[in-house]
Amino acid sequence: MEDLLRQGLGLLRGMWRFRWWGLALTWLAGALAAVVIYTMPDRYESSTRVYVDTQSVLRPLMSGLAVQPNLDQQIAILSRTLITRPNVEKLITMADLDLEVNTPAERERLIAELTRGLEVRAAGRDNLFTLAFQDGDPQRAQRVVQALLSLFVESGLVSKRQDTDAARRFIEEQIRNYEGKLTEAENRLKEFRLRNMALLDAGGRDYVSQLGGVRAQLDQARLELREAVNSRDSLQRQLQGEEPILLPQTPNASGVSIPEIDGRIDAMRKNLDGLLQRFTESHPDVIGTRRVIEDLEAQKLKEVELRRQAGGGQFGSVHGNPVYQQLRLVLSETEARVASLQARVGEYEGRLEQLRASAELLPKIEAEMTQLNRDYEIHKRNYESLVQRRESANISVQMDAQSGIGEFRVIDPPSLPTKPAAPNRALLMLGASLAALGAGAALAFLISQLRPTFSDGRVLREVTGIPVLGSVSLLGDPRREARERRGRYAFAGGVAGYAGAVAMVTVMLNMLQG
Repeated sequence: MEDLLRQGLGLLRGMWRFRWWGLALTWLAGALAAVVIYTMPDRYESSTRVYVDTQSVLRPLMSGLAVQPNLDQQIAILSRTLITRPNVEKLITMADLDLEVNTPAERERLIAELTRGLEVRAAGRDNLFTLAFQDGDPQRAQRVVQALLSLFVESGLVSKRQDTDAARRFIEEQIRNYEGKLTEAENRLKEFRLRNMALLDAGGRDYVSQLGGVRAQLDQARLELREAVNSRDSLQRQLQGEEPILLPQTPNASGVSIPEIDGRIDAMRKNLDGLLQRFTESHPDVIGTRRVIEDLEAQKLKEVELRRQAGGGQFGSVHGNPVYQQLRLVLSETEARVASLQARVGEYEGRLEQLRASAELLPKIEAEMTQLNRDYEIHKRNYESLVQRRESANISVQMDAQSGIGEFRVIDPPSLPTKPAAPNRALLMLGASLAALGAGAALAFLISQLRPTFSDGRVLREVTGIPVLGSVSLLGDPRREARERRGRYAFAGGVAGYAGAVAMVTVMLNMLQG
């Protein structure tokens, strides 16, 4: 700390030796600054205040039906992006400033000047804005502010319409894109279904469900077939205890009635009628039933012929024993059911074998089907969401046409300034005077460093590295001391005179500006 103080005192002693140089530079710089500040041109500021009212009764009523933009944020962004080159060029035309330029270079300088000078300031948080501009001509400044006010209002309305139109165009374009994607997805799904119709289940079940369903149907059909076979065997055992009674021969073989065969034929024909109501002629059950009917009719013809040959003309309808006839009728129906169930079991076995043979192919088909359905659902959901947003945007557009982005209210119209707003000569003079003092002190410090001296023996020893044996003191002289005292008074007077001159010039400049 002591070394720092000693070094500081040494610097001050060196600067004190060249104080007159610093004082001279201070006076010269201050005078030059006063002349420059006085000759600076006056600039007049015109300003206006605008309030943007974003509150509307219609907006809360349409909440949930229409898009509610953040109007305060839009106004804030508009105020920050108002001063752009296209807007400045439009402002030049609106304020008739283009009449004053003749060359492209002058126009560029004018654009740069307006871009730097135009101001849009937010006054608080209540959408209150101040538009201001400074110029050497007060009327020109007023015209520029008036044009800027008109541009501010028009930009608010035009930007909102442009944003709305751009949003609607974007939504319409996306809807068209998703319509195409949705159509493509539907076509892919349709082609896939047509291509794999034989392997796809009508109920939309997966492979495991189809396999389990067919196996369950096959087991049920086998169970019913065993029941029918057991019932048929039981009826045959009962018929062995009953004796038929033959009646005389009838003239025509076609009119002969054999109950056991006729009952089976009638049962099979009824079953055929039921099958034709559900299936086509090419269905395996229908084909099997017709084949059984043909076999029964052929068997009946053979039986009639055999009875005719064996009975010596005594054959015909077995109807003498009612129990026997009833058992034969039930037996024929049971045999018909056995034949139908055998055809059903064969069909289910074929389906089961087909599913087992397609065990490797079906999972791939189902995975592709799942992917196609997922893509279709995604496109459909996005399409429906975009359509809903389009309707919401249409309502928003109609609402904005009624209420707009906000109501612009001019609080203070553009003023015609009568007093210059800049430059602030008094403040500039104070700053320049302090800068001149700093320049004088810097000059004294620079000269002291260029022409250094040693203030005591310690500094000399530290700098040279040579031992100092002693020092010679300067004897006091009244005349020299008086001369030094007068020099200090003169320096103090020079500094005081500079301060007084600065104060006087500051007051004069303030009076001239006022």
